[in-house]
Amino acid sequence: MTRRPTARRALIRATTLALALTLAACATTQAPSTTGTPAPPAAKPQPPVPSPPPAPVVQPVVTEQARAEFARETAAKYSVDPAYIESVLSRAEIRDSIITAMSRPAEAKPWRDYRPIFITQARIDGGQAFLAQHRDALARVQGRYGVPPEIIVSIIGVETNYGTNTGKYPVVDALYTLAFAYPRTGDPAKVDRENSRQAFFRSELAQLFALGKETGLDITTLTGSYAGAMGWGQFMPSSYRDYAVDGNGDGKRDLFNSTDDVFASIANYFVKKGGWVRGGTVTVRANRAVDAQDVPDSLDPTFTLGDLAARGYRPLVDVPPNQTATLVSLDGASGPEYWLGFRNFYAITRYNISKHYAMAVYQLSEAIAGRAQETTPVAATEPGQPSA
Repeated sequence: MTRRPTARRALIRATTLALALTLAACATTQAPSTTGTPAPPAAKPQPPVPSPPPAPVVQPVVTEQARAEFARETAAKYSVDPAYIESVLSRAEIRDSIITAMSRPAEAKPWRDYRPIFITQARIDGGQAFLAQHRDALARVQGRYGVPPEIIVSIIGVETNYGTNTGKYPVVDALYTLAFAYPRTGDPAKVDRENSRQAFFRSELAQLFALGKETGLDITTLTGSYAGAMGWGQFMPSSYRDYAVDGNGDGKRDLFNSTDDVFASIANYFVKKGGWVRGGTVTVRANRAVDAQDVPDSLDPTFTLGDLAARGYRPLVDVPPNQTATLVSLDGASGPEYWLGFRNFYAITRYNISKHYAMAVYQLSEAIAGRAQETTPVAATEPGQPSA
């Protein structure tokens, strides 16, 4: 039998507990010195840590009804057996890792952080070795399409590190995830874009089935990026169908194993999709006058050099005067950088709609070709004065 404490004993215990709690709270603050030693100076305040972006809102599990509807639409559009489509999709998985990766694309980084991802000595050395190994095949492609070897090599270097990393995600799972569970931020201002992106991946998933029918590829065995891009050049299914070509005359368009097909397909993409100009300028550094005017933000090269000069931007090297360009502003490691992007710069952005991507491809290609690139800031000129 346990004795109950008296009221006096309970009061003592309560007082002792309150004192202990008070002392514990004081342990987290600066206590007065009891030895006469001065207290250490307070730590300097640190800059606030940026709040992480809101976590994407993952959509519910895909229903059988949604899969069946997609199968019917795809079967009707591309003449693929709907039972086969449903069979493939019934085994597909929604992958959280794909949703996470899509929520944090590298292109969202500022240029000063994006550039070091791709412009490394290892990647330059690898590109030069790859170019030397395939020089003859690349020269044949250049003769046919007009796209320089170093540009094709740079694309392969940026996309798959020269074919050594073509992606680990099952392409079916990647496209299935983004077609039915594209990440949502919950931001009303982004709803339209998120809907558009999900529709894009839904279309790409449907075209994957069409690609399998047309090429004989077993789409259930294909692996690629978290976005569903495939092969050495990372073609989406629609790009594979529209721009892949047979580069070696064997009757196949193989972007997984045939470098001849890969080289020709990348060049064909640039010409057909991007409007690549044989011998045309890609981009050059520009000087910004101190009284320069704003230029609309666009990747499309719609401004004449005279238009840009009137707004305060002039090329630092001579370029053919009849070309049109756009202003490319970058947040460089040493300060702002200004470039003029021409038609061939725009062509690179058709591969990935990002000025950072296009500039990385261009600068890596220049390094592979042994041409150094200046990336330090250029001093502004006086109003209306040409650069030196």
